[in-house]
Amino acid sequence: MSVEQILNKTGQRKLLALDGGGIRGIMTLEVLAKIESLLQQALGRDDTFVLADYFDYIAGTSTGAIIATCLSLGKRVDFIRDFYIRSGAEMFDKARLLKRFRYRYEDDKLADQLKAVIGPDTRLGSDQLKTLLLLIMRNATTDSAWPVSNNPKAMFNLRVDAEGNLSRECNLELPLWQLVRASTAAPTFFPPEVVQVGNKEFIFVDGGVTPYNNPAFQLFLMATVEPYNLSWETGEDKMLLVSIGTGITPGGKEDLEMNQMNLIYNATSLPLALMNGVQLEQDFLCRVFGNCLAGDTLDYEVGDMIGKKGPVAQKLFTYVRYNAELVRDGLDKLDLKDIKPENVQQMDSVEHIPELRRIGKAIGEKKVRQEHFAKFI
Repeated sequence: MSVEQILNKTGQRKLLALDGGGIRGIMTLEVLAKIESLLQQALGRDDTFVLADYFDYIAGTSTGAIIATCLSLGKRVDFIRDFYIRSGAEMFDKARLLKRFRYRYEDDKLADQLKAVIGPDTRLGSDQLKTLLLLIMRNATTDSAWPVSNNPKAMFNLRVDAEGNLSRECNLELPLWQLVRASTAAPTFFPPEVVQVGNKEFIFVDGGVTPYNNPAFQLFLMATVEPYNLSWETGEDKMLLVSIGTGITPGGKEDLEMNQMNLIYNATSLPLALMNGVQLEQDFLCRVFGNCLAGDTLDYEVGDMIGKKGPVAQKLFTYVRYNAELVRDGLDKLDLKDIKPENVQQMDSVEHIPELRRIGKAIGEKKVRQEHFAKFI
């Protein structure tokens, strides 16, 4: 398939959304490996099958942006997994001591790795991309979230302006590796990324510090809302949305006292609290407006929303969410009682990649089911 073929085809639409989460993206890859194997078998395909043959639109934030881009380029999951295992430690290259007041890790090696796997000259509008692709980042210069896609019908992707002149600010001409690098520029972890857009320079940071660290509902909107110029048809038999997380790390503290909530406490705890909150909200919205077939309990009041009604008479899409809580109870439910939660909760836990892989495999084996995809085979 190609982007042009996807735009021109009719029938069912299949969307894939991948959360941010640093090196914990290796969990996502193990879940994707299970999905790839399941679909390959169900469709009767050989090992040349890739997920870009199945999904029409793939979205990713931060580490999810790396994976989403590789999938859209037609890479097999085992290729991307090998890339993470081989390059994970190099991606988190500790910054020199004086720079650690601003960020922990250098970005040179990460940039080199992205150029190697994506291509230094590959553009967002490249015909090497086999699907529509959505990358989430935050423009610190304009203080706004930037969901950037390769949809050629989108407003900022028009190669010719209203007067028939070649547009100087067409996002499709932006270097793809640099957009991915911008989406992964987690504050305090990596330095920001400066991107030249037309005759302006913008400073970008990680998309995880927007409401779209989980980009699932934003992906649905960009596939269906009129201003994005796709307007794909909705319906639980007409659209599938698969969402994969990198683990939830609740930061609750039962013995917390009021006098502990000082500036340092708030500075260290609030970012994670906000990220967890908006991630769950995106998931909740998908379960409200979609027919949820799979997903863990959101909270005691709404449960998992499987089989529950929402504000619309007919659900707008079929929805599945694969994730796990990286706490003692969550790991025990995956029969991983030997894994210590503190070893796998951090975004830079590169020394614990084997444990993260085991968690991802357990999620795939216990939660991914062929019947989730039955209407879309």
